Amino acid sequence: MVRDFVGYASQTPSFRWPSNSKLAISLAINFEEGAEASVEEGADHPEAFGEAIYQMKGKIRDLGNESVYEYGSRVGFWRLVDMLDKFGVKATFFACAVALEKNPLAAREITKRGHEVCSHGYRWDEHFYMTKDDERNSIRKALASLERTTGERPRGWYCRYAPSIYTRELLSEEGLTYDSDAYNDDIPYYVKVNGKDRLVVPYALDTNDFQFWLNRYASGQDFYQYLKDSLDYLYEESEKSSKMMSVGLHLRIVGRPGRSAALSKFLSYAKSLSGVWFARRIDIAEWWLNNMPPTRD
Repeated sequence: MVRDFVGYASQTPSFRWPSNSKLAISLAINFEEGAEASVEEGADHPEAFGEAIYQMKGKIRDLGNESVYEYGSRVGFWRLVDMLDKFGVKATFFACAVALEKNPLAAREITKRGHEVCSHGYRWDEHFYMTKDDERNSIRKALASLERTTGERPRGWYCRYAPSIYTRELLSEEGLTYDSDAYNDDIPYYVKVNGKDRLVVPYALDTNDFQFWLNRYASGQDFYQYLKDSLDYLYEESEKSSKMMSVGLHLRIVGRPGRSAALSKFLSYAKSLSGVWFARRIDIAEWWLNNMPPTRD
């Protein structure tokens, strides 16, 4: 995990995505409902993040916040997958294994509709607090569980917020194709892990509905406008060389009607543009591996 402050610099590779597309848009839908911290399941505190500002202290169940999360899997999931079908868009689900264990119907629906399942951990855990052995066991447990519930073994990985210093080494052991544990570029890139090249398909926290819970988006219109502005700027830059735009979504957040309306408006706008490729992250990863091999020192 050596830090790189330079990246591509002025040598950004010149390329075009499939079908001569200028901009790849990756919708990453976080399925975490049921995997958050739960006193009922042994945590020493209830989940801190939620729709309400009230946060309970100590080892006591927060039934209000629990129901906020339940909305995501009960209602938000179905609203979003129907919307994706309407626009003919495939997405990547950053899925926590426990969450899909608790909703096997949704687990099978994800792959049935042609979406990708990327492992988001066994629970919604902080991997950076784990020992190396504990993290290895957690990764293996997550992959095995997701394969059982969805019928497909994940080929990508995204930790809760940040990886540990061991994560990429452990993912290499398991043969995963890519990870998205970075926010530092607009296109994929390679890193060295034990002397071998590994692919990173970066993610983004600004074009992310989680900003609603941080009070940085006041309305659905704010969300739509920020996504549109980001798309327009990247689209203009893509005249020279293609770019990628990540859009982070959560069932319990953008799955609410007023926010879903903003997402629908954005998808309609993006689909009206030529040269935009809506792609699952595994599709982006495979294309990059096949067409943009690592440069040799």
